[in-house]
Amino acid sequence: MLRWLLVFLLAMLIFNGIRPWLERIGLGRLPGDFHFKLGGREWFLPIASSLLLSAIAAGIGLLI
Repeated sequence: MLRWLLVFLLAMLIFNGIRPWLERIGLGRLPGDFHFKLGGREWFLPIASSLLLSAIAAGIGLLI
C-alpha cells in the first residue's frame, strides 16, 4: 500500500511540474479536466488528461 501511495505522489509531482508544457499541447484543457478555486488556492484535477495519457502508455506497452 505504501508503495502505491509513493508512486501516486511521485506521478502527481511530475504531472504538476510539466503541466505548463502539457497545456501548450492541449492536455489539461479537455472536457473532463477541472480547475477551481477553493480556500484561496487554485486546484487542478486532470481526470480526462490522465485517462488519455494512460491509454497512450498502455498502447505503447502493447507494442513493446
